[in-house]
Amino acid sequence: MARVRLSVAERREELLRAAVEQIEVRGVAAVRIADVASVLGVSNALVLYHFSSKEKLVAAAFAYAAEADLAHLRRLLTRRTSAVRRLRAAVRWYAPTGQAKGWRLWIEGWASSLHDPTLREVAGDLDQQWKAELAEVIEEGAAGGEFHCDDPMSVAWRLTALLDGLAVQMTSYAGPLSRTTMLQWAEEALARELGIDHEVLTA
Repeated sequence: MARVRLSVAERREELLRAAVEQIEVRGVAAVRIADVASVLGVSNALVLYHFSSKEKLVAAAFAYAAEADLAHLRRLLTRRTSAVRRLRAAVRWYAPTGQAKGWRLWIEGWASSLHDPTLREVAGDLDQQWKAELAEVIEEGAAGGEFHCDDPMSVAWRLTALLDGLAVQMTSYAGPLSRTTMLQWAEEALARELGIDHEVLTA
């Protein structure tokens, strides 16, 4: 059966989805252009036409997946409710669930970015966007009198550092840290950062 002819944008997205899936299965270090081409039944040359190297394909695939997560975070943070409730929803969504595919991809990206400047730049930019989104809501909540905070960006940095560390522990070492415990610690940290009682956060 002949393949449906896709637009450049559609083909690129198809390749990115396949690359994300192959990275999840094989890891960044082991994945090859041929793996992505094979799963779609296309030639290596087609993949290289859109992404001139494995490094550029991996960086684009990481950005594609991470931007989808970032879009979900933005939806949580723009709900028509209090800043406290939006921040709590973001914290609870942050915690790994199931096979934690999103977190496995982030961990792969962080590790590979140590040796890949292109991926390092992409991951760093996305990381800053996450912090900026959280800081904006913290600033909004402080301005609205929900809590007091002189430095929203510092709070966003500390909070994401804690969440990242706990999520890596949960994803890398199954068992010692439960999601329930992670969420409890994260919510307690959020409450302390905002200067409110934990009961107010969970009300």
